[in-house]
Amino acid sequence: MADDPFDNMLAQMDRAAEYADVDEGVFERLKHPERTLKVTLPVELESGEVEVFEGYRCQYDGARGPFKGGVRYHPTVTQEEVEALAGWMTWKAALVDLPYGGAKGGVICEPKDLTERDLERLTRRYTEGIRRMIGPEIDVPAPDMNTNPQTMAWMMDTYSMYEGYSVPQVVTGKPLEIGGTPGRVEATGRGVSIVTERLFEYLDRELTDATVAIQGFGNVGSNAAQLLDEMGATVVATSDVTGAAYDPDGLDVAALADHVGAGGLIEEYTAGDTRSEPERSPEDDAELVTNETLLTLDVDVLVPAAIEGVITADNVDDLRAGAIVEAANGPTTVAADEVLSGRDVPVVPDILANAGGVIVSYLEWVQNAQEFSWPLETVNAELERRIGSAFDDTIERYDVGDVPDLRTAAYTLALERTASAHEYRGLFP
Repeated sequence: MADDPFDNMLAQMDRAAEYADVDEGVFERLKHPERTLKVTLPVELESGEVEVFEGYRCQYDGARGPFKGGVRYHPTVTQEEVEALAGWMTWKAALVDLPYGGAKGGVICEPKDLTERDLERLTRRYTEGIRRMIGPEIDVPAPDMNTNPQTMAWMMDTYSMYEGYSVPQVVTGKPLEIGGTPGRVEATGRGVSIVTERLFEYLDRELTDATVAIQGFGNVGSNAAQLLDEMGATVVATSDVTGAAYDPDGLDVAALADHVGAGGLIEEYTAGDTRSEPERSPEDDAELVTNETLLTLDVDVLVPAAIEGVITADNVDDLRAGAIVEAANGPTTVAADEVLSGRDVPVVPDILANAGGVIVSYLEWVQNAQEFSWPLETVNAELERRIGSAFDDTIERYDVGDVPDLRTAAYTLALERTASAHEYRGLFP
């Protein structure tokens, strides 16, 4: 199978098709995005230069409700990637039973090379470029890779300026002061930790005895690491672009989070160059290994939390993890999936494992529409209820549906729910 993300998503759909009760004609519709917009974004940088960026917004399927999906800033953004991510958002929203369709946006850029002012201008230009496609009842963007609450604040403000009044519900993942909800920033990582805990309950094993390796220590990976650490799991490795920190006795996750949160890199942390008072003791020091090595560590759980396509036919035979929980979108290719399924390695798929973000985005959107806010405890309880229900549905389909793995179980549910919406609505005209 090809490692292209869109081809990978289509192959995942095809694997599930024989187990899903979906009309053939509707299934064919589900393989195509409704629309994709490409925008050209000339931006005057703080340096005085004008640079022209390219961006995309894909609306994949809107049968179940308004489109929903993040916006990412990254040099590798492509139209195919954005369309694949929009498709995965469609299946994710259906699996956790939210009244949303799937969308995704992206801008080709290297955020580290841009100033704060450059990023603001780029964001406002991008928002203007896609504003005819978005709206509270049409398409609701959210943060994704290299975007954050500040990015969403700029998007909301730009859209609101054109409308002539404040429209907080046009985006989610905003700062609390302008309509954001508590718990949104850590929501995806929290969902990953909840799903990991539920997996161990299903396998009749103790999470407190488990070792965990997390590839990626950004927003999702760092929050998942800290929550799993609090649950009693031993996080032995995590990584960023500079490499992976590995300690078989367990990392000091809180110290590492403080270091990275202050702008530090993992290679600096493992070198011990950034110790503050009191200094870490020698047994707290971690070894620097490669991201590739992290993927092959002998651990109970591997959590890929970086980018798509990291577990492939080329490295799957070297993986020794007892289970995989996909915090990233599309980290496992279909060819690798087939190997893992054959080895009976449980893989909790991305459309379930990382659904915490879209669940809490939905809760933020609902609060904005009601002009009413909920406390953190309510948000977290509703997140746990919804993702737990989706986990139970997936397990039930796996146990009784004669499907080969958890991903196929999740996809059959998502495809059937989306197809059902299409069948009820019919085909216009």
